[in-house]
Amino acid sequence: MKHFFLLLSLCAISCAVPPKRIAAVVTEYRHNSHADVIVSRLLLTHTLDKKGERPNLKLVSLYTDQVPESDTSRKWAKKFSVPIYKTVEETLTLGTGKLAVDGVLLVAEHGKYPKNASGNTIYPKRRLFDAVQKVFRKTGQTVPVFVDKHLADNWADAKWLHDTARELKVPLMAGSSLPVLWRYPPVDVKRGAKLKEIVAVSYHTLDAYGYHALEMVQCLVERRVGGETGVKRVQCLSGDAVWRAMDTGMFDRKLLYAALKRLKKSPITRQPKRPLRELVKTPDMFVIEYRDGLKAFVLTLNGAVNEWGVAWKTTAGAQKSTTFWTQEARPYMHFTYLVKGTEKMFFTGQPTWPAERTLMTSALLDALLISKNKNGMTVPTDYLDFKYTSNWNWKQPPPPPPGRPSNQQ
Repeated sequence: MKHFFLLLSLCAISCAVPPKRIAAVVTEYRHNSHADVIVSRLLLTHTLDKKGERPNLKLVSLYTDQVPESDTSRKWAKKFSVPIYKTVEETLTLGTGKLAVDGVLLVAEHGKYPKNASGNTIYPKRRLFDAVQKVFRKTGQTVPVFVDKHLADNWADAKWLHDTARELKVPLMAGSSLPVLWRYPPVDVKRGAKLKEIVAVSYHTLDAYGYHALEMVQCLVERRVGGETGVKRVQCLSGDAVWRAMDTGMFDRKLLYAALKRLKKSPITRQPKRPLRELVKTPDMFVIEYRDGLKAFVLTLNGAVNEWGVAWKTTAGAQKSTTFWTQEARPYMHFTYLVKGTEKMFFTGQPTWPAERTLMTSALLDALLISKNKNGMTVPTDYLDFKYTSNWNWKQPPPPPPGRPSNQQ
C-alpha cells in the first residue's frame, strides 16, 4: 500500500502541468506599481509574500522602459534569476532569434510620460506592442498578449493595436481589475436584460480612475439584450453643469443615491450628513448614449467618495445596485483575479473576456476627455458602431486575506 501511494505521489508530480513561460514588458517596476502587483505575483505568489497560491506562470524575461530611483525590478530579477533585456525583441526571444515564450504581459502603467491634449497620459502602448508584433512577424509565430488597462490613450492607436492582433490571430486580452473583483451585494446584470439607464460613482483622476469606472459600467451593460451595439455620442460635464443636470432630471437621482448607499463609507449614511454640493467642489460626469437607447452616467465625486458604486434599472423599472470593492492595501488581492484571467488565456489560447470591451472603454475615455477639454461639448462617436457579445461570467471571489500596510512587502 505504501508503494501505491508513493507511485501516486510521483505520478502527481510528474503529471503536473508545466508552467507557461511569460515575458513581461513594462514601463516601470517599483513597489506598488502595476508591474509590481501584476508581475510580482509570478515570483512571490498571489499574496506577494511567498505564502499563498502561486499562478502556474513562470517569469522568464523582463523589459523595463524606464528605471526610476525606486526601481525594484533589478532586485527581484537578481533574486529569482530573471534576465532583464535591453530590447523587447530580446525579451521575447531570450536572445535566441526565435520566439521563446508562451505569453506576454504588457504593463504600460506608471512612469514619467507626457499627457496628450485632452489630459490622458501617453503611455507607450503602441510602441511596445509594435515591437511585440514585429517579433511575431519576424519569427512567424505568435503567443497570447495581455495589455494592462486601456489599449491606448487615443482611438487610433487603440484600434490599430486591436486590429493588428486580429490580423496576426494573436489572442488578446486587456482591461482593468474592476470587472473581476468583489461586489457587495454580489449581483450582476441579468443576461439579456432590457436596460434603460445605469449610474455609477467614481473618484480620483478622470484618466486613471475614470477608465476603471468605464470598465465597471461596460462589463455590466455588455450583458444586456443584444449585447454591445455601439455608442452614438458622449459628453463630459463639469462643475455646476453636473448639479444642473441632476436638478433637471438628466439622470435618475434615485439611481445615484442607490449607488451611493452601497458604499462602505457612504456620504448618504455617515454623520454628520452634508449635501453632496458641499462635499464635492468640482464634480465631473461622463454621459454616454448607446446606439440602442441605453444611457450611462459616471459621476466623479472627489471629496464625497473614494469607492466605486453603481446602480441600474431596466425598461420595466426593476433596479439593482452594488459596490465594486478593491483591497487598498497589500497584497491588493483584486489583481489576483486579473492575473487568473490572463493565466486562463495563456493556457487555453482563448481570451477570458473580449478585447472589444477594452477597445470600447479606451475609445470612450478618449472621447470623454476630448469633451471635457472642449468645455463639455457633445462628441459624436459614429466610429463606435461596432458590436460584440461576451460569454464571460463574473464570480464572487473568496474573501481576501487581511491587508498589510502598503509600505510593507
